[in-house]
This record gives sequence, C-alpha cells and structure tokens, in this order.
Amino acid sequence: MIKGRSAWMALATVLVGAGMVAAIDGFVDTPMLPTAPWHVHDPNRPQPRVVTPGAVPSADPVKPPSDAVVLFDGTNFDQWVGDKGAPTWKLADGAMTAVPGQGGIRTKAKFGDCQLHVEWSSPDPPRGAGQDRGNSGVFLLNRYEIQVLDCYNAQTYADGTTGALYGAWPPLVNACRKPGEWNTYDIFFTGPRFKDGKVETPAYVTLLVNGIVVHNHQPELGATVWRAVAKYDPHPAEDVIALQEHGHPVRFRNIWVRPLGTYDEVQAAPETK
Repeated sequence: MIKGRSAWMALATVLVGAGMVAAIDGFVDTPMLPTAPWHVHDPNRPQPRVVTPGAVPSADPVKPPSDAVVLFDGTNFDQWVGDKGAPTWKLADGAMTAVPGQGGIRTKAKFGDCQLHVEWSSPDPPRGAGQDRGNSGVFLLNRYEIQVLDCYNAQTYADGTTGALYGAWPPLVNACRKPGEWNTYDIFFTGPRFKDGKVETPAYVTLLVNGIVVHNHQPELGATVWRAVAKYDPHPAEDVIALQEHGHPVRFRNIWVRPLGTYDEVQAAPETK
C-alpha cells in the first residue's frame, strides 16, 4: 500500500461468521473509480472470496528456469540498491526481511515486459489489523503495485487486499496462506504503450497467487497512487522492480525475472572459443 494516514479514514462494519461484526478500514471520501461503482479504497466493496491454495511449498524454493535473471537467491543483495543507499534489510536463512524504517529496495537493472516470480511470508505471530498487518508491495516499472498483505482470516478494503492491483482491482479471490508460510506470486506483466504523449494501450497484469489465478490479463488504470484514481503519464518502457518497506518485517526469497520476448525469435548461436 502507498504510505500515509488520514483523519478521514472511515470504518465500515460487515457481518462475518456467526453473528460477529468486524471493522474494515477504508475510505468513503475518495473519488469514484471509473471502472466500478465504488470509491477508491471503499470499505463497502465486496471482499474477495476465500480459496484455500494447495500444498504448502517446500522449505527449499523451486529453482528458476535456465533463462531467468536471478534477482535474489538467498545469499546476497548484489542485484539490489536501497532507498538510502546499500540495502539494510536483514539477510538470514535464505531470505531477506524488510527492516521497519529503513526504506524499500529496488533492482539495479531495469526491466519491461516480464514474467516475475516472488515468494514472501508475513510475520508470525501476526500483529495489527487492516492495512497495518504484514504490509509490503511489489512494484513493476517502479510504478505499478501489486499488494503484499496478510489477509489470512483478516480483512481490509478490497482494492488493498493480498494480490490486489492496489487502488484499482481487488483479486478475484483471496488465496493468502497463513502467517509464517510462504506465498508465491507469479506475475506476467505487459507495460503500457504510449503514442504522441498519450497512452495507446494500458499495462496488463496476469497474477497467480499460490498457483491460483487472481488477475487474468487485467488492465491497470495507471501508475499506483493512494486515495486517488490512477492515471497514466508517459514513461520509459523499462524501469526497476521495487519491494516496499511499509513498517512490517515481511520476508522475501527466490526472486527471479524473465524478460518477455516476441514470437519467432531466432536463438543466438553459442559463442565459440
């Protein structure tokens, strides 16, 4: 989620379980979305249906494919820089953990259309509620956020739940695993195309959370913003991939990316010595 707090935060109540009432954080003073009859971050927007994913991943991450660019293999920060210089996140046990107050990290290299694999785990035991619960984010082109949040038996405004295209589209379902378990994001991203200073085609995201499709070639409304309707401004076709630090010690492991090419590409001949 985009950082920030507001005195205008609204609380809505919904029935959950048998006669229980839970408060959902959100806003009703924000603009209306152009694609749905809801405010941005509307607490009254329906919650994604809960789906239990399959078997919990092995303690050993699945190896990336042969043509992947490995961004994090659990051993170092060689592919990353921090908001404040060198990364200051914690590195231990094959994972990196966001350190509250130390800022986010981003790749040194820039990428455009891509397949991105990220594994993350929310803090256990869980703390907080709503957006203040295992919060982080994955940013494509340093602009388009896919929400990372602990929504296991927990609720928040729908367009800010686990796997949401933040501020625009809730996931089709809530496939979040328990705190402490590893979640997988398999992201297929096509960046926007611009012509004469205007967007010609939007960015598209297909996302599998723990093997379950939660977005299917879904168009982004624009670069991610908080409490506003996203819009497009021209930008380069390639930029960094970023991980957000949002005050929670969220862990990440096994991050790799495959730039997407075109059909009928000719494979380069191997170099000869």
